[in-house]
Amino acid sequence: MDLGIAGKTALVCGASKGLGRACAEALAAEGVHLVISGRNAEALQAAAQELASRHGVKVVAAVGDITTQAGQDEAVRLCPQPDILVNNAAGPPVGDWRSFTREQWLAAAEGNMVGAILLIRAVIDGMAERGFGRIVNITSLSVYTPIPGLDLSSGARAGLTAFLAGVARTVADRNVTINNMLPGKLDTDRLRGPHEPGSIEDPAEGAARRARLSTGIPAGRLGTPEEFGQICAFLCSTHAGYMTGQNIPVDGGLYVSSF
Repeated sequence: MDLGIAGKTALVCGASKGLGRACAEALAAEGVHLVISGRNAEALQAAAQELASRHGVKVVAAVGDITTQAGQDEAVRLCPQPDILVNNAAGPPVGDWRSFTREQWLAAAEGNMVGAILLIRAVIDGMAERGFGRIVNITSLSVYTPIPGLDLSSGARAGLTAFLAGVARTVADRNVTINNMLPGKLDTDRLRGPHEPGSIEDPAEGAARRARLSTGIPAGRLGTPEEFGQICAFLCSTHAGYMTGQNIPVDGGLYVSSF
């Protein structure tokens, strides 16, 4: 299927690896030019070169922490008029909510709610004026269902979700959509747990880990970043213009609900 977005420009946050990289990869494969953000300059530059070489699109690296004002300013400076924005930021620490300090609560809100809102504010009016915009926010399945220890994340991301539900309805008539992707258990570095950066997982240990983590998932397996990226690319396509203000679990059926 031709997604109809070749030649458009996307700002993809947290795109040096994981789900952000998968989204950037899927968009680049559709001919979308990219500005990708990330904190690790070396990894980000390598990702930019690989994406440009593989897909023949223009890729610019915006080095910086997208949860900070400086990181956001740099990303918007390099991509002031994106057609597509993919908001993605690392989650805050896991733990007992009673143990978190005021500073940790505020940092979680800044990193997983306020930062995304400010990026959207910087680009949404331009999208509306040009008559095309696709905004996808990578949140978490914890927005829908409690996940022990993810209290900082679920609180901040639920706030973002509720706020944008209203905003999405104000720009839908100008072909700007806002949707959220809620990843469940996807086979990324995050599920590997602590390990040396760049280390290769023993195949047998990796298979055992995936089998253990797949328990209870109706699909019987972990999802892949590539699957996630393809769904993101569709939400950014010309074909998804009548779909907005939605939360899309990408979880192999783990979240159980009739609605």
